[in-house]
Amino acid sequence: MMDIGVATIAFLILVPVLLALALLFVKDDKARSYITVIGALVIACASVFLAVQFLSAQTLMYSMDSSVSRAVGFITLAIEAALCLYIIVKGIFHKNFVAVALAIVQLGLAVYLDFAVAERIAISNALYIDNLSIIMALIIGIIGSGITVYALGYMRVHEEHQQGPDRRNIFFSVMFVFLGAMFALVFCNSLTWMLCAWEITTVCSFALIGYTRTEEAINNSFLQINLNLVGGIAFSIALIWVGSFYGVMEFDKFIEMTLTLAAQGTVVVTYAPLLLLSLAAFTKAAQMPFQSWLLGAMVAPTPTSALLHSSTMVKAGVFLLIKLSPCLGFNIPGFLVMVVGGVTFLFCALAAISQSNAKRVLAYSTISNLGLIAACAGVGTEGAVWAAIFLVIFHAAAKSLLFLCVGTAEHHIGSRDIEDMDDLFERMPRLARFMAIGIMGMFIAPFGMLVSKWAALQAFASSENVVLIMLLVFGSAATFLFWAKWLGKILAIANNDAEDVEITVFRSEWSSLGLMAVLTVGCGIGFPLISVSVVTPYLQEVFGAAPEAISSGDLWIMAVIGLVVAVVFLGFSGATKKRVVPVYLAGVGIDTDARSFRNSFNGETIATQRNWYMGNLFGEKKMKFIGVVVSLTLILGSFAFVTQSIAQERNTLVTISNEYSSYSGSKWEEAGIDFATYQQYYEYYAQVFEENREQFKEQMGIENMNQLMDALFIELYYGNMSGGSASSSEGGM
Repeated sequence: MMDIGVATIAFLILVPVLLALALLFVKDDKARSYITVIGALVIACASVFLAVQFLSAQTLMYSMDSSVSRAVGFITLAIEAALCLYIIVKGIFHKNFVAVALAIVQLGLAVYLDFAVAERIAISNALYIDNLSIIMALIIGIIGSGITVYALGYMRVHEEHQQGPDRRNIFFSVMFVFLGAMFALVFCNSLTWMLCAWEITTVCSFALIGYTRTEEAINNSFLQINLNLVGGIAFSIALIWVGSFYGVMEFDKFIEMTLTLAAQGTVVVTYAPLLLLSLAAFTKAAQMPFQSWLLGAMVAPTPTSALLHSSTMVKAGVFLLIKLSPCLGFNIPGFLVMVVGGVTFLFCALAAISQSNAKRVLAYSTISNLGLIAACAGVGTEGAVWAAIFLVIFHAAAKSLLFLCVGTAEHHIGSRDIEDMDDLFERMPRLARFMAIGIMGMFIAPFGMLVSKWAALQAFASSENVVLIMLLVFGSAATFLFWAKWLGKILAIANNDAEDVEITVFRSEWSSLGLMAVLTVGCGIGFPLISVSVVTPYLQEVFGAAPEAISSGDLWIMAVIGLVVAVVFLGFSGATKKRVVPVYLAGVGIDTDARSFRNSFNGETIATQRNWYMGNLFGEKKMKFIGVVVSLTLILGSFAFVTQSIAQERNTLVTISNEYSSYSGSKWEEAGIDFATYQQYYEYYAQVFEENREQFKEQMGIENMNQLMDALFIELYYGNMSGGSASSSEGGM
């Protein structure tokens, strides 16, 4: 099983990379289509195989040969160096020296981390598979691959409107590199490998946002890279801290030691890495005050928006927060994550009300929902994390469907503005149904997003956090408003014999749109099964409890209702034998085709359907200002408090650092005894040594703690070999 697990992970990481290399050199459109479709099918099937084969109630850990692990470590460092040099060159060329400075700092930290910290720390288990990583793999493998297929038709039309050489080979190559990096990110237990995958996704996003090479695209791509480099730097510093004070470089051991140190009362040591990793997650998930990069990324082609900034890349940030959730809760990092997430959820939902550009509505909605997921992770209870995981699942499917629908609609009606979607059900009937399914999936019961929000509300209520409850209630109300306006627009039918323009949509687009629609509906119908077989076992293992935020009976009822709604809605073809009559205009119509009628002043008025955007109340600038100020204040305040606490506990940190220096290279480390166990012995015998220093020197020739710990190891180790145990001696301390 171990060999199959490692082989499957390696396959999912390396196959997209190999496809990327092939596509980089293939410029023939037909050959590109075959490679992309076949590659997407292979990746999707491999992710499904992974789920079928390894879905389990337990995390499966995989060790690697030390020579292989070391070689991969050098490769990841080389990749990070190449990425930093790429950014430096691009920054110099475009005279963006902030990016250059940040890339230099990141490069320096990467080198220091690998050679001064991680080099001396052994990695027991470099890879892992658990149910959360399987969920992410299915999102990446099925939704991500489906988006690459959709891009075949979309990019043909896109390139026809672009000046200059056809660069689709680069576009598809970067997309597949991104998929490989995302797979690596969710399966790497080695923190340095995870950091490398994290940075690859950042640079892929940078390349795809700036793909069109327009001034706006370049400026927005540098905004993205600058903000995400801040997150990358925070990630690197966190790993340096973890390596220096924890003596580990594996995610599972980091979580375990964080909980151990917190239980021992040494919480100040745990705050710094948790805050730094949360900051990295904020930048990747575009949480306030870092939300502007995702809004700017909407200038990129629609497949970029769907792949990187809706379904997968931004999910890396909340994935990290969900993994950290056992260490969060009612502590400084937990409060920061839950409140920043809640503030982002509310103010981005309010800002979405004032937008008529469909892609900006989707962007603000994405940031808002990521904020809700972050808030759930910050609460850190099993019920909140249950809601967070389902929000990730449903948001990935429904939002990808909506992005693809907007891209196709824009190419065929010439606009992405919601107010230009009049008669969409007549002009693009099948697309309008898919779009409506995506919108209903985001906010209407019995579809999963609303159910998950209800579970989140229950979790917030259980935490008795009034602020969070208020943020969720008002944010949900705003969410209902902007989705309802859009849904009403596309469902309106005027019977004016508008021309059907969707007959020219490419088959690759229809196949991807159909896949996303099936996933959106299927996840809702399969809600109970996903909860029982995937999410609940994961939470049982992580938290030791299996929540029932919503009873299984209620979930099954909603699943059946969702199936009925989907069948009725998608099964209706639109054909009818009933007589179609002119639009009724209260008996005073003048021209039914123009929808004009005689008003009460005997004048002519044209009937129109327009939404209310309330820009004076919920204007983008106003909501952005309030949200950024609140979030930035919370972040700076949290870091200031922790910095002050670290200064006050400097002696404790120095002691821990000395303990780790003593542990590094000792017989204890060579024997595979973890640092936490070593610390317990060290702290007990350090006091004994200080009280009896002269006796130790005279009777045993021991002059320092390192010699005492070596002698103690020999006694415990050989005692264990002869039938005793270290644990029994420990009990005698």
